[in-house]
Order: sequence, then structure tokens, then C-alpha cells
Amino acid sequence: MNFLNKLIGRDDKFFDLLEAGAGAARTSVQMLAALVSDSPDGPTVEDFIQARRQDKRIAEQVTEELCKTFVTPLEREDIEALSFALYQIPKTAEKFSEKLMCCREALGPVNFAPQLGLLEQAAEIIPQMVRELRERKHLAAIKVQHTRLQALEGEADKLILAHLRELHSAPQEPLKVIMAMDLYETLEHIMDRYRDASSVIFRIVLKYI
Repeated sequence: MNFLNKLIGRDDKFFDLLEAGAGAARTSVQMLAALVSDSPDGPTVEDFIQARRQDKRIAEQVTEELCKTFVTPLEREDIEALSFALYQIPKTAEKFSEKLMCCREALGPVNFAPQLGLLEQAAEIIPQMVRELRERKHLAAIKVQHTRLQALEGEADKLILAHLRELHSAPQEPLKVIMAMDLYETLEHIMDRYRDASSVIFRIVLKYI
């Protein structure tokens, strides 16, 4: 019976893996907040590399299980798309950490708190959406969370424009402007990955309505 359950995908292995991926993504965002605070005991680039590798192992395990399972609880392409979107979050967080570490001294103080505040909210929403997707009992709540995440993305877009105006409103060293905008845009890419994950979950929900 256990073999049959594994074969037809009735166990919770895929939801376990997706929830683990969402949790790893949230941890990456929490590490980003600690990194920009410039705390002496904050995370290093190596910590971000390890977080990305952990999520990569989760994504690879999802692929392996898809190959071994005959019937899956969700459509295969949806599982793969969600797993990929979640993996992109710690991957992009690692890129941000590398860039910041390389230019932090030359760049000087930059306020990333507004964008990180939005990312931290998104990082809490996606794990909730994945859990509710497993239960399939709160589809209306998932729609509300999807709308909320879209609103967060809209606020992040406005922040990018505000940062751009601020950087060009007063004379500054061109190199510092370039470095700051690259870092702001990298944080924006993390929000884009959260939007992608939310969109995949919402698309799945529509199939069950």
C-alpha cells in the first residue's frame, strides 16, 4: 500500500518540498535584512550561498520525485513552475549579497529598509499560500493573498521610481548612482520572483474553482 501511495502521489511529499522551498526563500529575505543592518554578527556571502544550495537541493528533489511518481497531487508543470520560482528567490538574494559586499565601502550608507520591509511581507505571504494550497480549503483566502502580494509589488515599483528621482535630484558621483540603482533593482527582482510564485499558486487555484 505504501508503494502504491508513493506511485500515485497521495502522500504529501510534494507539498512538503514546496513548503520547504517557501521557508528557505523566507530565510533568505530575513538574512538580507540582517545583512543591510551591518551587524557585526550578520550573515556572510557564504551563508547566502549555503541557503541557495539548500533550496537548489529542494528543487532537484522535486524534479526527482516527479520522475518517480505516476500521478501527482497537482499538475506537473505547476509543481515545477512553483519550485523554480521559489528557488529563484535565494538565488537572487545571493546575487544581492555579493554585490553589496563588493561595493559597500565605496557606496557608503544606503537605505534599503523600505524595499526590505515589502519583501519581508511577501516572504510571509507565500508560505501561507502554499500551506493553504495543500489543504485546498481556503481558496478565497489565497485569492486575497495574491491580490495583497500584487499590491506589494506595485509599492515596490513606486519605490524604484522614488529612488531614481532621489539619486538624480542632487549631484552625486556617477559610480555611486550606478551601484545604488543596481542594488535597488536586484531587490526588485526578488519581489518579481515572489510575484511569479504567487501567480503560479493563483493559477492552480483557478483550476479548482
